[in-house]
Amino acid sequence: MLLRRLQRGEKLALPQSRPMPVIGLRCHELRIQDANVIWRIVYRVDVDAVVIADVFPKKTQATPKDVVETCKRRLSQYDEIAKTS
Repeated sequence: MLLRRLQRGEKLALPQSRPMPVIGLRCHELRIQDANVIWRIVYRVDVDAVVIADVFPKKTQATPKDVVETCKRRLSQYDEIAKTS
């Protein structure tokens, strides 16, 4: 439901979403409470798309460094492919 709202152009804020400037501009983290797990979806809002960089179960207060680095790498790769398309 939250991803659909983002696709429609709605801007979400806490408690559903929080900015993630450590990853990049327009990057955010969705907070999804499941029955047994708290999920995080790291995404970036582009003009023409909502780009999902990672989905992971939240186990600690801070976002793990490997998740941050993975998101940066994936978004960089996405941007390179978008340039050549």
